[in-house]
Amino acid sequence: MRWITIKTKLTSLFSVFSFAEGAGVGRKLFVTGLAILTTFVLLLGMYWSGEPAPFSVRQKTNEMLAVGGNDYVVGSTTTATLIGVAETLLQKPGGYLSNDVLPPGLYLDNLPNWEFGVLVQVRDLTRAFREHFSRSQSQSTEDRDLIISDGRFYVSNDSWLFPSSESEYKEGIRHLESYLIRISDPANTDAQFYARADNLSNWLLAVESRLGSLSQRLSASVQQQRVNTDTAGEQGAVQSTPAQQELSIKTPWLQIDDVFYEARGATWALMHFLRAVEVDFQNVLEDKNAAASLSQIIRELEASQKAVHFPVILNGSGFGVFANHSLTMANYISRANAAIIDLRSLLSQG
Repeated sequence: MRWITIKTKLTSLFSVFSFAEGAGVGRKLFVTGLAILTTFVLLLGMYWSGEPAPFSVRQKTNEMLAVGGNDYVVGSTTTATLIGVAETLLQKPGGYLSNDVLPPGLYLDNLPNWEFGVLVQVRDLTRAFREHFSRSQSQSTEDRDLIISDGRFYVSNDSWLFPSSESEYKEGIRHLESYLIRISDPANTDAQFYARADNLSNWLLAVESRLGSLSQRLSASVQQQRVNTDTAGEQGAVQSTPAQQELSIKTPWLQIDDVFYEARGATWALMHFLRAVEVDFQNVLEDKNAAASLSQIIRELEASQKAVHFPVILNGSGFGVFANHSLTMANYISRANAAIIDLRSLLSQG
């Protein structure tokens, strides 16, 4: 009887040890799996964080026209480039990240800010297509495809459901493709693209405003004392509420890289759009002796896309030991913006 009792106790003890050993193996497997998953997510996030490479606007135009079997017409390159830039938002590694609710997209912020910079330029150019490029005069009818496309791109950039940003932007791209097919079809005369100096100047005015804002925000990475010039230049100008004569401007530390990558996205998109303008507005630019001015703007934007040889965006003082990537970007944007002002002046001349 005693032997049976001892045997029962030993069996129970061995069972406890076996259970503990099994639990230990389970924990090891869980920790190992979690480590592998975490490493995979981090590596995938690094891959998704790469900025898309530029593409050839002429090659993109030829590819899109070949699908419909049509030849080049004025406006084809600008339209195809707009489509190509919008498609890049959705088709780059990781797809569209701004509305992701799961990792790694959830914790990435550089590329979503890059996407927003691109999206703002896409919205501005699509609006220019609707209001200027596709209309012969202010009283003419708006193009039906561009009306829909313009509205789709203004859906919130971080909407992930009902509707999702991607689904709306895809719809906008489809209507741009429809517009491209219609303007390149010789038998279809109800869709047009008018390459005129005033149309180009109107869009460049919006570009000028965007670049000016980005330049100011980038420069504010270093605290500055600025004189309030809100009502300068006009004696009778007033504003709704009074403001200080001197303002202290400083971009919050956690937003410095956000502004930087938004500017990178905006200049990346704008670089492609202006390359397309070189093609479609060639006669206008030559007539206004403005081709060289546009080429210089593109050079400045290309320089803004140089690789950042440091894992984080540095924010050294203006003349300090460390670099300030925001000030460098602001320099290229300011020079491009000044050249755009000169280009608009040339376009306005008779």
